[in-house]
Amino acid sequence: MPRYYGNIGYVDTVEARPGVWEEQIIEKTYKGDLTRNTRRISQGTDKINDNINFSMDVSILADPYAFQNFHKIKYITYMGSKWKVSNIQVQFPRLILYISELYNVEEEVENTDGQ
Repeated sequence: MPRYYGNIGYVDTVEARPGVWEEQIIEKTYKGDLTRNTRRISQGTDKINDNINFSMDVSILADPYAFQNFHKIKYITYMGSKWKVSNIQVQFPRLILYISELYNVEEEVENTDGQ
């Protein structure tokens, strides 16, 4: 079974100043297994370029932070890109992340692993 090692992005809403709320992204590094990895190209009639979608399942060994904040997971890094996490299944001591398509948000990232 192929191994996974990469960052997972959590999005939290924080109050930047009184009455103004912003999304803050925190990345943490995890290890796990790739349990399924397929690629699909969606051809739309209204688009110039085809969409590339992954169907990938990643099983990570979760720490307490991941279990307490799994509902905040937005993306996973894989092959140099950020991919949306479309579904999460809790199977203690693991989280199974289901990956769908590219995550297209350009934001500042705070890496809490000291890297």
